[in-house]
Amino acid sequence: MPEKFDCIVVGAGPAGTACAYELAKAGVNVLLLERGEYPGAKNVMGGVLYRKMMEDIIPEFYKEAPLERPIVEQRFMMMDKESAVTFSYKGLEWGREPYNNFTVLRAKFDQWFAEKAVEQGALLVCETVAVECIVKNGRVVGVRTDRPDGDIYADVVVLADGVNSLLAKQLGFHREWRPDEVALATMEILKLDKNVIEDRFNLEANQGCTIEIFGDATKGILGTGFLYTNKDTLSIGVGTLLSGLIKHKIKPYELLEYVKNHPMIRPYIQGSEPVEYLAHLIPEGGYHSIPKVAGNGVLVVGDAAQLVNAIHREGSNMAMTSGRLAAETIIMAKEQNDFSESMLDQYRMKLMESFIGQDLKKYKDATHHFERFPQYFEQYIPMMNRAASQMFTVDGSSKWEKQQKIWRDLGSTKQKFKLARDMMKAWKVMK
Repeated sequence: MPEKFDCIVVGAGPAGTACAYELAKAGVNVLLLERGEYPGAKNVMGGVLYRKMMEDIIPEFYKEAPLERPIVEQRFMMMDKESAVTFSYKGLEWGREPYNNFTVLRAKFDQWFAEKAVEQGALLVCETVAVECIVKNGRVVGVRTDRPDGDIYADVVVLADGVNSLLAKQLGFHREWRPDEVALATMEILKLDKNVIEDRFNLEANQGCTIEIFGDATKGILGTGFLYTNKDTLSIGVGTLLSGLIKHKIKPYELLEYVKNHPMIRPYIQGSEPVEYLAHLIPEGGYHSIPKVAGNGVLVVGDAAQLVNAIHREGSNMAMTSGRLAAETIIMAKEQNDFSESMLDQYRMKLMESFIGQDLKKYKDATHHFERFPQYFEQYIPMMNRAASQMFTVDGSSKWEKQQKIWRDLGSTKQKFKLARDMMKAWKVMK
C-alpha cells in the first residue's frame, strides 16, 4: 500500500463512501479505510434510504443496487398501552420510477456502494482501525493505523468514523457527547415470508411500508420505535436518548422486547424468526451540537459531524450529501494545492447552505424541548387515544355529550391552559 495519497477517508459508511466515490471519479487518489470485516459490518440504521441524495451521486442507482422495497406508505402510530391513533400517507407514485425512498439492509447496500467507489478507482482497505490523526505543524497530514508500519499520509483526511468519532475528539473538534445528545437504537431483523408481509401490510409485490411509532413504544422516553418491511424480513427497533434510558433505568434490549410484544405491534410480526440483532449510537444533538467540521488538512462528515435530523428520522441522506460536498471542496482545494482550514472551510459553508444546515437549524431546539418536557409522550399521546376511544365508541351517548366528556377529561382550567401553552411551544420549535 502506498504511503501517500491525495485523500484518506476514514469509515466506509454512506458519508465516507460517497466522498470516496466522488473523489475517485474525479481522478483523486483516495484511500477508503474501514474497521469492519467489510463495509456495512459495523454500520446500522433504521433501514430507509432516500433516493434523491443517492441519485445525486449515482444516477439511476436503484436499477442495480441491492434494495429491499420501494416505500409506498408511511404510517405514524401514536401508541398507548392498548390503543393507537394512526395516520398515514400512501402514494402509488412512490412505487414507480424515480421512487421516493427504499428499505435497505446495510450489510448488503454498504458493500455494493463501496464496490462502486472501488470501480471508480478508490482503494478500499478493511479490518483497519485509524487510531489517531498524524499532525505536523498544526496540520493533519495522515493517520496512524493499527497495522504494522501503519502510518499513512495524505494531503487531506476525511473523518467519517461515526458518532463517537475518536479522531475528531483527539483533534479537539468536539468534547465528550452528553447523554442527551446521543441516542441508542436497538433493532432486530425478523425473517418472514414475503407473501405474509404483503398481506399483513396491505401491499402488492415490490411495495414497502414503514411505521414510525411514538408514545408507549418508548415508555414515555423521548424516542421512537419503527417497523419496516424488507423483501422477506422485517426491521423492528426502538431508539431513545441515552439520558432517558439512564433516568428511567431501562435496558435497551428490554425496550425492544416491550415493543415486539406490544398488542399493537405483535400481530405484524407474529410467526417471524429473529435472524440478526443490532445496536448503534445515533447523534441527536442537532444544530447546537455540530462540531468543528473543517481544519487544516481535515474534514468531518456524516454522523461524526452530528448530521442527523431526529425529528424526521433522517440521517443517511444527510451523510451522503455531506460526503459529496466534502469531495467537491477537496477537488477545489487540490486544484489550488491549498488544504488549509480557510480553503476547506468552503465545505462548512456548503453544508450550512444545503438542506442539511437549513433543516437542522429549523429544528435546532425541538429535540431538547421534547426531552425537557416529557408530558408530550407521557400524557398527551394517551390523552389523544382516550379521546379517540370516547368519540368512536357507540354507546347511546350523543356526540355532544362525548365532546363534553372529552373536554372535562382534559382537567381543570389551569390544566387546559397548560395544555394549550405546551401545544403552542411545540408549534414554535417545529415551525
